[in-house]
Amino acid sequence: MNIQDSPGSQAPASPVPGRFFIPDGSRVPEALQRTTHLGVGAHHDDLEFMAFHGIVEFFGKHDRWFAGVTCADGKGSSRGGAYASLTPEQLAETRSEEQIQAAGIGGYGAMIQLDYPSSRITNPSDPALRADLFQILQATSPEVVYTHNPADKHSTHIGVFASLLEAIRSLPATARPRQLIGCEVWRDLDWMCDSEKVRMDATGHDSLASRLNAVFASQIGGGKSYDLAVAGRRAANATFYEPREGDESTQVLV
Repeated sequence: MNIQDSPGSQAPASPVPGRFFIPDGSRVPEALQRTTHLGVGAHHDDLEFMAFHGIVEFFGKHDRWFAGVTCADGKGSSRGGAYASLTPEQLAETRSEEQIQAAGIGGYGAMIQLDYPSSRITNPSDPALRADLFQILQATSPEVVYTHNPADKHSTHIGVFASLLEAIRSLPATARPRQLIGCEVWRDLDWMCDSEKVRMDATGHDSLASRLNAVFASQIGGGKSYDLAVAGRRAANATFYEPREGDESTQVLV
């Protein structure tokens, strides 16, 4: 995919694909190289919902950095209310701007948007996304990667997971992330044994979570109460994770 510029973004001085936004103004190569935790999501807002742990873990720090990748272009997103009359192109631009705003609020080290139509992401015979993610992994060398879990029921999420997994497996064993975390979005993971889950505590960051969730007004105002649903799921995870002890946490991601 060709490199594209957008307002507030930079064209990278490297062959890494995508449109870039670097909140602190660093050059793209340096911003990518400092990445320690990488989130790879299908849609604008997936990172904030599923990889919030990686965002808050290093919020305001300068020795470890979270970078995000959004793969889909957003043209097929649901629309309603004040956004009902937007064309697919206008909705895509709106969602892209929301993602850039979230990256600024969250202090991401880098934000990359790949702008793939869902039809390509879900096509197992199309290798383009896998190749782009391989290049991004090479440029960032993250220790930890957050993405969709393989039991997610959204086909575009599964397409991103499959392409990312293939990209990771294409790396030399010594260059692969130490941890790949499949996160909840369009299906919870209550059915899994606790020993197979990664419990990620986000207690004490309600204000930042609310600010990030509220950015995506085109979806929330369009009839999907993602902000309430995400906060409710995290609260439920905190309470129902352990049946015999009192709650030590109020917001937990799995």
